[in-house]
Amino acid sequence: MDRTAAQGRPVVTSRLSRRQRRRISQGIQYAIFVAALVLVGLLADWDRLQNQFAQKDLVAQLFPEIITTALRNTVVYTLSGFAFGLVLGLVVALMRLSSVAPYRWLASVYIEFFRGLPALLILIFVGVAVPLAFPGTEIPGGTYGKVALGLGLVAAAYMAETIRAGIQAVPKGQMEAARSLGFSHARAMVSVIIPQAFRIVIPPLTNELVLLFKDSSLVLFLGITLNERELTKFGRDLASQTANSTPILVAGLCYLIVTVPLSFVVRRLEARADKAK
Repeated sequence: MDRTAAQGRPVVTSRLSRRQRRRISQGIQYAIFVAALVLVGLLADWDRLQNQFAQKDLVAQLFPEIITTALRNTVVYTLSGFAFGLVLGLVVALMRLSSVAPYRWLASVYIEFFRGLPALLILIFVGVAVPLAFPGTEIPGGTYGKVALGLGLVAAAYMAETIRAGIQAVPKGQMEAARSLGFSHARAMVSVIIPQAFRIVIPPLTNELVLLFKDSSLVLFLGITLNERELTKFGRDLASQTANSTPILVAGLCYLIVTVPLSFVVRRLEARADKAK
């Protein structure tokens, strides 16, 4: 027995509980965070930042064209690329799950090829290499068609794997039940399996839409016209003309206006999917 305890004196321990250690650790982290914010606030030259990024007169000059032209084109580029990529991704996913070996090989090569190349190179290839390889051939829709094709080819490679995982996540009993009711394999896939798979993969597909919205900024490398400019090209052109970065900041805020709500939707869908499990 401890001598102190034997003498009737209280035993004092200096060991902290796990909860106390966690609270102390969190307090230190909060203190570091607040100290970093205060340090940045004290050291930053806010007047220069305001002059370079927050000129109110320049902000007023951007509207309404930044909405009616730049943001509209960005949304059109994104939705067209997403729609094309979704259809192609579904086809590639079904090929990936096909019992025909050449289909599986072709789908695997497509997925690895387009996931391994940067989206910028794909857009340049579609906009430059295709007209050179096929003289006299015009991609329907002009710039909008080129962007839908380029972004869609890249997005389809990622969507195909997402859709394939969703199809495989549907219980096998669903296919067996559909076949027992007289459905053919193709009809069971279209009417039973694929709808359930899409309910499963809605969150990652929404996340892919967010990524595609940001990738639409690569369109500026296609040599687009003034009426075809998206947000990044619009902000870059105005920043060069005014020798000020305010247009770039406003363009970035326009991206956030779209991506932040979409990201919130993704989190809500993921939380709902987790509760449904």
